[in-house]
Amino acid sequence: MNRIDRRFQELGAKNQKAFIPYITAGDPTLDATEKVVIALEQAGADIIEFGVPFSDPVADGTVNQEAAQRALLNNVSLRDIIARVKQLRARTQIPIVLFTYFNPVLAYGLEAFAQEAGDAGVDGVLCVDLPPEEATEYKRLLDAQNVATIFLVAPTSSPERVAMIAEHSTGFIYYVSRTGVTGERAAIESDVNAAVKAIRQHTSKPIAVGFGISTPAQAAEVAGFADGVIVGSAIVRMIGTMGDSQDMPSTVAAFAKSLADAIKGA
Repeated sequence: MNRIDRRFQELGAKNQKAFIPYITAGDPTLDATEKVVIALEQAGADIIEFGVPFSDPVADGTVNQEAAQRALLNNVSLRDIIARVKQLRARTQIPIVLFTYFNPVLAYGLEAFAQEAGDAGVDGVLCVDLPPEEATEYKRLLDAQNVATIFLVAPTSSPERVAMIAEHSTGFIYYVSRTGVTGERAAIESDVNAAVKAIRQHTSKPIAVGFGISTPAQAAEVAGFADGVIVGSAIVRMIGTMGDSQDMPSTVAAFAKSLADAIKGA
């Protein structure tokens, strides 16, 4: 059992849902990222998603694209991020998921990536543009390191495809709450609850919902029917606005606590 499985088990015993903040690793710096991780954990985060900066992030909206560009300008690489996870393990055991595109993983080398990510203490990988049917070797290598392979279910996924994705996913299933790219929205799509119920017909694995959740009210709404709530752009925007200022981690933590409190109270 890795840290993700253990965290969902602990939350289930308390009838609570997971708060999963997303941040771009290396924005504004890797030192700042480390401070934010500790601040988020103290604010009530259960799992942290590390966005791996990539030059062509087609699934990301403007906020996350700009954060990736800032990290790339600092020459932050996947190798640097894995090394930072290893460094973080001296300070925290919070589950960490890498949210990446396949190109950085391929450039790293599948076998080396799986081995070094597992050794560093990475708990899961979500490779946005790698479908399960093309992920056989990737999954085999990560499974061998006890690193979860998380796959996306989209609103357009057929029941047959949902069943296949659920079978291949470990850690949790990531349901994309709407078509399109990441970004803040004024309201949650009305059919998300029904979609999560439909996924549950195929699996007992935890289902986390992301894309477009940006306020405590929205987070509480999604926590009412999902096992985990993923909030990204609203946090990434705050980090981007404040940069490497002394108050950035505490300000992000205050916002994160409002989200965590809403999710835990749902």
